[in-house]
Amino acid sequence: MKKSTTKSAKENPKTKFPQPPFPKQRQQFPGIEARMKPLADHGQTSYTGSGKLVGKVAIITGGDSGIGKAVAIAFAREGADVLISYLNDKEDEDALDTAWYVEEAGRKCVLMKGDISKEVNCKKIINKAIQSFGKIDILVNNAAFQMARKSLQDIPSEEWEYTFAVNIHSMFYLCKAAEPYLKPGSSIINTTSVNAYHPSDDLLPYAATKAAIQNFTANLSQIFLSAGKGIRVNAVAPGPVWTPLIPSTKWQDADIFGENTPVGRPGQPVEIAPSFVFLASDESSYISGATLPATGGRITI
Repeated sequence: MKKSTTKSAKENPKTKFPQPPFPKQRQQFPGIEARMKPLADHGQTSYTGSGKLVGKVAIITGGDSGIGKAVAIAFAREGADVLISYLNDKEDEDALDTAWYVEEAGRKCVLMKGDISKEVNCKKIINKAIQSFGKIDILVNNAAFQMARKSLQDIPSEEWEYTFAVNIHSMFYLCKAAEPYLKPGSSIINTTSVNAYHPSDDLLPYAATKAAIQNFTANLSQIFLSAGKGIRVNAVAPGPVWTPLIPSTKWQDADIFGENTPVGRPGQPVEIAPSFVFLASDESSYISGATLPATGGRITI
């Protein structure tokens, strides 16, 4: 009976992963995985590939931790080589850990450090991928910046501009630089958010960029398809997910983060990664301009 109860808890979405309240905690941005309580689950011990991306090359921004890390692990176990883009030295430990899992899966991993709010760094990422792998099949625009603020007056103008530069300007820079190398069958996947539908009142700049990503995704998909390029562009809209961004940017509420979802807890990165795998694979060949929600039950209509 005990075994049955344990199995049931692991199958029930509400009890499958840790539920709040979590310990009070605060980190400096951008946060480090090893200091999170509880630790996040990126599928290190659970994700099993089935050859969906064999021979593919993927770029993942923000691939050192959080959702990006889970996507990198899943892509590698599905057969893809990966270039991981991340911000700075503070994330070296997380990036090296992710690279270890990619290489353990028998795939090649290239690490690229730099601030993607700058177009020059976005061009360097694309050039590095071509130099290292000779091609690009998948571009995952996942990196993002946010900072919780209580009121409009609390938001510094520079922070507003930087949020847009990281979250949406970089997407334009990277897609533009990658387009000449993307062949028919290639896939661009952008990370939007449930905030595009239900904006959090303490994340005004972030929520605005995520709504912009929705429009950018839909529009670019039509541009590419109308031009006959055969490049699909889609997005994933996660709900609240337990990543280093939370204790480093929303520390005031980190202990109850995700509690207000119908599932009653934050998502784990491993729960989001399969959406990216699906949109990157040939199984989604008839899907473009779409957003796949993974929101813990929050409605996106």
